[in-house]
Amino acid sequence: MHYVNAKGILSARNGMNLYRGCSHGCIYCDSRSKCYHMEHDFEDIEVKVNAVELLENTLRRKRSKCMVSTGSMTDPYIPLENEIGNVRKAMSLIYQYGFGFTLITKSDRVLRDIDLLKAINERAKCVVQMTLTTYDESLCKKLEPNVSTTRERFEALKELNSAGIPTVVWLCPVLPFINDTEENIRGILEYCVEAKVYGVICFGMGLTLREGSREYFYRQLDWLFPGMKERYIKAYGMQYQLNSPINKELMGVYHGICENAGIVHDNKKIFEYLNAFEERNKNIQLSLFDWQQ
Repeated sequence: MHYVNAKGILSARNGMNLYRGCSHGCIYCDSRSKCYHMEHDFEDIEVKVNAVELLENTLRRKRSKCMVSTGSMTDPYIPLENEIGNVRKAMSLIYQYGFGFTLITKSDRVLRDIDLLKAINERAKCVVQMTLTTYDESLCKKLEPNVSTTRERFEALKELNSAGIPTVVWLCPVLPFINDTEENIRGILEYCVEAKVYGVICFGMGLTLREGSREYFYRQLDWLFPGMKERYIKAYGMQYQLNSPINKELMGVYHGICENAGIVHDNKKIFEYLNAFEERNKNIQLSLFDWQQ
């Protein structure tokens, strides 16, 4: 862990990353790619020491309310969050200033902040996005070793639904020759149906590899699945997009189950929903949470 002073906190699309780097160890993580210019070891978490101050100044100056998001580059609920607490502090500010909020995570630590998630959702809109890739628990622990298992994430989705907080699932990546099976896709989608998620985002059954993430992924394949790296190289070479050989069949399963269950499975529609700010109750007491909690 190391500290930096950031120049800004919100992107042009109102996304923020309170931390840079991750300790979850997912073997396929795109955030390791060199194109993101991370100038430190990926597991050496960068903490933006002035992030909360920057966020408050930014929210105070904004002329119109919007959805604020986090988690696109670094999971907000890495273990370090328990010590630093920047995510909770940021959420408290988002609540106090009446903005909407959405986050992407693979951790059931999100339930720690269910009080704030509910408060934001009652005043504006709050959506929790959860990534699910692997129905089999033992395989999940290989691919995503330091994070909540899929079953634990599923239980968190159910609890969020019971609290009235809408959820979206990211069904990606799906690794060719490893978890690109109909059994895996059906298992994940059955969880989504039972958890009553709003929508499931899927860009196709496969994954992307860039310089930086490719090398790490292949090292992990050598360790976890001997001979698999050679199979990948033979099938895909240095391609960026690695589609499953049965992508079409699996996408049919995905669309069919979602359609039958009334789950939104149009990526464009889901992103429009995530980006749409909704003001529900202006009169909720704003001092309910202190940003330092």
